[in-house]
Amino acid sequence: MLADVDTAIAHFHEHGYARLGKIADDATLDGLRQRANALMLGEIQIPGLFFQLDSDTGNYDDLTYGLGYQGPSLDYRKLEKLERDPLYLAWIENPVFERIARAVVGDAVVIYRAIVMNKSATGGTPLPWHQDGGRFWGLDREPTLQIWTALDDAPLESGCVEVLPGSHRRGLVTPLGGVVGANFVEEQHANESAVPLPASAGDVILLHNQIWHRSGRNSTGRPRRAFSVCYMDAATRCLRKKRAPRTFPRVFVKER
Repeated sequence: MLADVDTAIAHFHEHGYARLGKIADDATLDGLRQRANALMLGEIQIPGLFFQLDSDTGNYDDLTYGLGYQGPSLDYRKLEKLERDPLYLAWIENPVFERIARAVVGDAVVIYRAIVMNKSATGGTPLPWHQDGGRFWGLDREPTLQIWTALDDAPLESGCVEVLPGSHRRGLVTPLGGVVGANFVEEQHANESAVPLPASAGDVILLHNQIWHRSGRNSTGRPRRAFSVCYMDAATRCLRKKRAPRTFPRVFVKER
C-alpha cells in the first residue's frame, strides 16, 4: 500500500529515510529484472552504460574500477546510466517520484545517476557504512534525494539496506564523502544502532544522500537487485577539471 506522500517526505527530512510501500507492480518488476539480466548478459547493448563486476573475493576493498563490460555475467555489482534505457526511464519518471522530487528538489529536476545495485545469487559484496556525497561526487552543491526500488525481495539475509537514522543531520563526516571511517563508526555506535530496512519486491524507500547506510552479503542463493535514482536541482553543476564537466539528464519534461 502506498504511504501518504507528504507524511513520507516529512519522515525523510527528519530521519533521513522513509518507506513509501509497494509502488511497482509485478509486470513492471518482471520487465525491469529481465532488462537488467539482458544487459548483464550482453543480449541487449546500450552505448555508454557503466558496469562494475563484483570482486572475486567478496571484499569491498578488492573491487576493480574502470574496466567496464567484461563479458556475459550475472555477477555485475553495478549497472549505471540506465536513464538511457526506455524501460528504466519510464520508471524514473513515475508520477509518484515526480511529486516527491519536485517537493524535495524543486520544479526543475535532473538526475545524477540511475543505477541497479545487484547482489547476485553467489553473494555479492558487502557495502560498508558510507554517504553519497562530498568532493568525491564533484558537484557544486550536495544532492539530497535518492529513491530506491526493490526489484527482488530484500530480506535481512539478502543484504538489505541498513541505515543510521538521523545521521544525515550531522552532515558529511569528511569533505570527501564516501566510506565512513572506522573511528567515526565506533564513535557513533553505528553498528549497534543500525536499522535494517528489509523490503518486498516493488517496495520503494526514500534515502537522504548523507544518511549513513550500508548493506551486507546475500546468503539467500537468489539475486537481490535494487534500482536507485538520485534526483537533483537542475542548477547543479559538475566541478571536475580533468575531463569535460558532466551534464545531467533532465527528467519530468513533458515534451521530448
